Amino acid sequence: MSAPTADRNDPGPDVGVVGGSGLYALLEDAEPVTVATPWGEHSDGLTTGTVGGRRVAFLPRHGRRHTLAPHRIGYRANLWALRSLGVRQLVTVSAVGSLRPELVPGTLVLPDQVVDRTWGREHTFYDGSVGRGAVVHVPFADPYCPVGRVVVVAAARARGQEVVEGGTLLTVQGPRFSSRAESRVHADAGWSVVGMTGMPEAALARELALCCTALSVVTDHDAGVEAGDGVTHAEVLEVFAAALERVRAIVLAALQALPRERTGCACAGVLDGLALPFILPGEEK
Repeated sequence: MSAPTADRNDPGPDVGVVGGSGLYALLEDAEPVTVATPWGEHSDGLTTGTVGGRRVAFLPRHGRRHTLAPHRIGYRANLWALRSLGVRQLVTVSAVGSLRPELVPGTLVLPDQVVDRTWGREHTFYDGSVGRGAVVHVPFADPYCPVGRVVVVAAARARGQEVVEGGTLLTVQGPRFSSRAESRVHADAGWSVVGMTGMPEAALARELALCCTALSVVTDHDAGVEAGDGVTHAEVLEVFAAALERVRAIVLAALQALPRERTGCACAGVLDGLALPFILPGEEK
C-alpha cells in the first residue's frame, strides 16, 4: 500500500527532524506521508506524528534501510517536502568523525559553521530548472539557527548531557572515509568534525528560509587524528547506536521547546526583498 499524500487542509507539522546513519525512526505515532516535489522523490520513510502535543515531521535522509549514499540523496526533494508539510524549523542529526583529539566518540557537537568539499550534488533551488527569473543569491555567513542551537543545548543539559557548542562541520563527498593525509589537512585547517551530508542540506534549508540546527554525533576519530586501522561503517553504527537513546531524548525535548513564532533569528526573513523564480511551498494562495 502506498503512503498517503499530504493533506492540504491539515496545518501540518511546523518542526521537523532529518535523521542520519542509525536514526531511521523517531515518532511513536508515525504516519507515513508522500509529498510530490519538482525535484523528484524525497527519501523514503517520511512520517508525521505528535510529540508533546506538537506536530512533527521526520525524514531519514538515507532512507529507512540506509539505501541512499550521501551523494545520491535527494536533498532538494527532502527539504522541499518538509517545507510543503509546514515545517519551518529543522533539527538535523548526523554521525561525524572527529578532527580533534578531545572530541572523543560519543561527544555531541552543535557546529556553527560548515565547509563544503562535495561536488556533483544539486546545491541550489535557484539554478533556473524550475520557474523563471534572475539568479537568487542567499546569505549564508552563519549557516545554522542561533535560536535552535540554544534550544538544543538547553534540552541536553536538562537531561544531564553536555554538548560542545560551536565548531566547523566539514562535509566531504563520501561514501568512502578520508585518507590519513586528507584527515591531517582537515585537522590542520582547524575544523572540528567531518561528515558526508551536512551540505548541501544546510544551504538548501537556508534557501527555503528554514531554521536549521545540526546535531553531530561523534562516532570515531578521523584517520589522521589517531593511530589505528581507520574507522569502518560498522563501527560508526555501533557507536551511534550506543548514543541513540540520549540523542533521541534531546531531540524530542528540543522539538517541544522550539518557539512557535520565529522572531529571535534572521532565518525566516532571509529571502525578504529577493525576486524568487517560484512560489515557495506553503506560500501558495
